Amino acid sequence: MKAILTVIGRDKSGIIARVSTCLAENDINIEDISQTIMQGFFTMVMLVDTSASKVDFDEFVRQMTELGQEIGVEIYTQHEEIFDTMHKV
Repeated sequence: MKAILTVIGRDKSGIIARVSTCLAENDINIEDISQTIMQGFFTMVMLVDTSASKVDFDEFVRQMTELGQEIGVEIYTQHEEIFDTMHKV
């Protein structure tokens, strides 16, 4: 299954490293990534593949939410299907 991860917050060093480390520890592959800094705000969107993960999706979402709180950013995690449905014109 694929998921969309959105990370937003004040820019600081280590955001990408912490998020990607958590993904790797859970055997979640980054398939696509876009990130930028907008007037001091870090924004990143990732498409990830969770099919090899040893944790279920709810646990993955919990871990990402907790990581966001720990590093001072908001991390939103959605199933790809939900994301696609929400953004159809």
